[in-house]
Order: sequence, then structure tokens, then C-alpha cells
Amino acid sequence: MTASLVVQPEAEADLSEAFRWYEARRPGLGQEFLDEASNTFSHIAVKPLHNALVYRESRRATLRRFPYVVFYVARGERVFVLAVLHHRRDPGLARARARDFKDD
Repeated sequence: MTASLVVQPEAEADLSEAFRWYEARRPGLGQEFLDEASNTFSHIAVKPLHNALVYRESRRATLRRFPYVVFYVARGERVFVLAVLHHRRDPGLARARARDFKDD
């Protein structure tokens, strides 16, 4: 069964920032980034427990074509995307989001 994906506002902001950066480099590249992120989200929704735990209950999935990592929490039938960060960013940001996360 496929889990429903909930992209947290902070992760949406991460995606928007990366989209703008790639789009400024080459028109259309930002959309290619979003497409790759969407593919990764689809894989996560199908197999949410496939990726290793990295902090508390958060997991990490890597985009294939871009140097970005998706941090998420799988709870029951839902997957919460907490962050989409460049792999060189401080992982403390993702840990802080995981620590502060509550699914109301």
C-alpha cells in the first residue's frame, strides 16, 4: 500500500529555494530538479521503511541526479517530509526539524 505524503512547509521552502537556484543556472533545470524530487517522494511513499534511520525516527533518501537528500518520518499510513537539503548542508538542521516535529 502506498502511504500518503505530507510535505511540511519548511520542506516546501527548501524545494522552492533549490528550484530557484537551478532555474537561474539554466531554464528548465529547476523543473528537472522538482521532477527528480517527485520521483524520490514516490519511492518513499511506496517503501517508507526502506531507507535507514538517521536520527530518532527520521530517515534519509537521496535524489539520484541532484546532490540533495530528503529527510522524512514515516508514521502509519502517512509520510512527513521534513527537509530537502543539499547534501553539504549541516545535517543539524534536519535533526532540529525531526526533534521539533509533531504530527497534529
